[in-house]
Amino acid sequence: MTADIFRAGSNAASDIVRKRLRAAADILRAAGVETPQVDAKLLLAEAYNVEPRDIDKAMLLGRGLSEDAHAARRFGSMLTRRAAREPLQYITGHAPFRFLDLAVGPGVFIPRPETESVVQTALDWMRGHAIAQPRVVDLCAGSGAIGLAIATELPGSQVWAVEQSPQALVWARRNRDSVLDAATGTPASRQHQYRLIQGDATDAATLADLNGTVNAVVTNPPYVPLAHIPEQPEVRDHDPEMALYGGSDDGLAVPYAILARSAALLRRGGLLVMEHDIFQGKSLVECALHGGFATAHTGNDLTGRPRYLFAIRA
Repeated sequence: MTADIFRAGSNAASDIVRKRLRAAADILRAAGVETPQVDAKLLLAEAYNVEPRDIDKAMLLGRGLSEDAHAARRFGSMLTRRAAREPLQYITGHAPFRFLDLAVGPGVFIPRPETESVVQTALDWMRGHAIAQPRVVDLCAGSGAIGLAIATELPGSQVWAVEQSPQALVWARRNRDSVLDAATGTPASRQHQYRLIQGDATDAATLADLNGTVNAVVTNPPYVPLAHIPEQPEVRDHDPEMALYGGSDDGLAVPYAILARSAALLRRGGLLVMEHDIFQGKSLVECALHGGFATAHTGNDLTGRPRYLFAIRA
């Protein structure tokens, strides 16, 4: 806890913090935010540059927030933005993903918890097969979440990440530099471990020199059906359309193209793990089995919903 953020006080002082959080949560609840209390605490912690647990600890110990007019104004501004349904992660400027804290903002898709299951599945498979220096490709990299998680959690891995959007690439490069410089210490080792490429992930020319040599493709492509516009304003109005919609009414045009590109990249016995909509599993399994894969099945996320394709190259 930063020493000058909290001041000694009494139960009355900590009650002021509770009331402030309660009032903020009421504002967010009235705006339709699904987790108003959690969001209010996260915004308050961000405004005062502390951890959310520090807010809890301060209230428990009967301490109040310091008289910081700048932080108070910042909290008010952030609260207004959240009540307008701007994504929480855009307001705070970062999003957690597995063991990483990734920079995010307008122009990049915010990583979701369900994608963590996709990464875990790929890591478990590669570790189980004891692959030395596995070659891994992250297609539609976005913020870099998938590829950077694998690069930092799987020693010796070599990761190629592909992203087409110039706006998303800004965030992916920022995360590459901050995450891998901290993990490896030197730019040279970073560049060897993780390569970020601007390109169309569905184009046969993209990473063509890797065809037939890749151990695993791990990907979260755009897959939302054009016929089902999301209701959440945070998603509908803020997530980049390029990262969201799958290019057809059923949302499968892009995933089908990613599946075909993955089949070309993978070596025999290589793995594809691809996130998808909960209603797309059967179609993607059938496509995989007719498109160069020996086995394929649907995997569930932590809530038990069918969320990704697991397929082994023939």
